[in-house]
Amino acid sequence: METRLLGNTAIRVPAVGMGTFQTFDVSGRRAEKHCRRIVDTALSVGTNLFDSSPMYAESERVLAQAVQGRRPQATIATKVWSRSAAEGRRQIDQALGWYENHVDIYQIHNLVLWKEHLPLLEDLRSSGKIKCIGATHYSPGAFGELMQVMRTGRIQQIQIPYHAAETLVEEAVLPLAEELGIGVVVMKPLDQGLLVRRPPSPEKLEPLKKFGIRTWPQALIKWILSDARVHCVIPATSKVERVIENAAAGEPPWLDEEARAYVKRIAVSLV
Repeated sequence: METRLLGNTAIRVPAVGMGTFQTFDVSGRRAEKHCRRIVDTALSVGTNLFDSSPMYAESERVLAQAVQGRRPQATIATKVWSRSAAEGRRQIDQALGWYENHVDIYQIHNLVLWKEHLPLLEDLRSSGKIKCIGATHYSPGAFGELMQVMRTGRIQQIQIPYHAAETLVEEAVLPLAEELGIGVVVMKPLDQGLLVRRPPSPEKLEPLKKFGIRTWPQALIKWILSDARVHCVIPATSKVERVIENAAAGEPPWLDEEARAYVKRIAVSLV
């Protein structure tokens, strides 16, 4: 799978990573063993960036167990999510304990209390316990504030929603990220599954085969990755076969403008 430099950071990330929202929020030996199998498969196909958050309940802990014994092989992106600086510190200390005292990308989840959390993250970055500071938000209504944080020069990465049927980030967020050299990780590439509930016919996918696309989810993932301002896409899945399918979408050739427009027309028709 192609890897990309995450903006102006020194971190190389796979074009396709993996989210853990809901899919890793499990408990019990059998379910947690299955998550380790998902991670096994992901690492085997080059998907080595895993994104989590304390907002995702058990996901941070379960992911930590799944990468145990091979932590250097994984790029961990997690988040602080608290309206209390003290609770934020507790979350961060807990995550560092789980991930062998090192987190690659530490993000402020949904910009909650970002002014208070940033100094601690900056101290941890200076001490080498984290490599990159980021910020996330899922709502277009918060993009103005997100861009305000980007302009401070204190973060190196953002995580935003972007898919073929919702392109609002193209107006200002992505151009600003490109201007500032900020890394872009895309959440919700399939619009939380809504875009794949009624996939187009095989005949409609035929023109996309020359780009290595065999399935509609691959078309949607490759549509995003064909935007050079995007560094990594993080679909979530609990299916081993889907991990392999998603990873294949992280290989060139990338879609040209005509093909991107074609995929966008289909996606818009599905919503």
